Amino acid sequence: MLINAKRSTAAAAGAALLLTTAGIGIGAGTAVAAPRATPLATVAELSAQRVEVADQVAAAKYGTGSPIDDPAREAIVIADAEQQATALGIDPAPVAKIFRDQIEANKVVQRALYAEWDADPSLIPTTKPSLATIRVELNTIGAELVQAIAAAETSIHAPSCEGQLTAATVHARHEQSLDALHYAALLRALPSVCAD
Repeated sequence: MLINAKRSTAAAAGAALLLTTAGIGIGAGTAVAAPRATPLATVAELSAQRVEVADQVAAAKYGTGSPIDDPAREAIVIADAEQQATALGIDPAPVAKIFRDQIEANKVVQRALYAEWDADPSLIPTTKPSLATIRVELNTIGAELVQAIAAAETSIHAPSCEGQLTAATVHARHEQSLDALHYAALLRALPSVCAD
């Protein structure tokens, strides 16, 4: 990651709040076994990768005047995901919902990092990555995510989806050593995965 492991009190408090409101809960004392390589595990892992890339997005935009909220760019990302879903023979509407959540999760990380850097300028990354390069990485993850959603169609509609997704989310957190902020963002990325 491009930032120090140290998190400001405000960012930690925000992450704690998000953990309780993100839509996927892990109850106290809940034992969750590591999932096998399931389609939902792949969805969770790719979503975790995507929230980690948010650090680079924040570093690229911070101090440049580029807004965190970019409706035009967001519309392109969602439209691309819908086209890929259609090409794979799956309903694009649920995929669009999932990608809206993915985008909002990315912004959770960006906002927290902006607040942290505003509070302590010594934490601002010293190098500014290329937003164009980062978007290529996000597009690659996005294409893989649409394929993973297509592969998970049966699981997404199964009664056990929430439980499987919770296990996959916890596993992805540990596999990628996500801190509280990035775990909160991961939870924000996933509430639309399981069908209603």
